[in-house]
Amino acid sequence: MPRSLLRGDSLRKGKMRKVKLTLNEKKLLRRYLVWCYKTTKEELDKVDRYFTQLKADDYILKQLKLVENYTSSTENKDYKSSVDQFETYIKTKELNVLKKKFKDRKCTKLNPDYQYLQCRFTAIEKTIAHFLGDPELNKICLLYEQEMIERILQAREHH
Repeated sequence: MPRSLLRGDSLRKGKMRKVKLTLNEKKLLRRYLVWCYKTTKEELDKVDRYFTQLKADDYILKQLKLVENYTSSTENKDYKSSVDQFETYIKTKELNVLKKKFKDRKCTKLNPDYQYLQCRFTAIEKTIAHFLGDPELNKICLLYEQEMIERILQAREHH
């Protein structure tokens, strides 16, 4: 049997041809694609979540600095020290994550590993939609999000 028929990637005028799958093949393929989605999304989220965390951290820092007498009071030295430590933590976090996402200091070129993950994730989503349909892709997205929320609420590791 030709390899292209085994893989189901025969091209006709640049388009992927839909492959007929048995129910069992569809179940096996769904499980595999869910695994691909989950593992790739987790790797992407390891980087992307820091950028969203930085937005929240900046807002939290501004709120902490609004406390009365934050900068001038001698009574608030310990508080100010804690806020300053948090600010240093934010700056360190930002420097570390920029290296994971970008190849250059100007943040114009993606790190090749990050670029690969982005492209892989897009390809996986397209593959799910191709073989299982858009409604199934939406279900898988929701299942992933629910799993991440459950992990957080149950205080299991999710990084």
